[in-house]
Amino acid sequence: MALFKKRTVGKPGEWYYCLEHKKVEEGPECPAKDRFGPYASRQEAEHAMETARERNLEWENDPKWHDAPATTPDDD
Repeated sequence: MALFKKRTVGKPGEWYYCLEHKKVEEGPECPAKDRFGPYASRQEAEHAMETARERNLEWENDPKWHDAPATTPDDD
């Protein structure tokens, strides 16, 4: 018996952005490794790449995600 059932049909109202086909899909049509989502609306899914870019910039500039700069004896 499988622990997880493979869901082949999406629920109405679940929207995904397929990274392989570069299109919005209602329900999981493509494998999870190839998609972002679920999103609450089609419009949110349409902006998935823009949202990802914005979040990446936030994370890259978040000081909590960076180690303190290394200091050398010559810095004093």
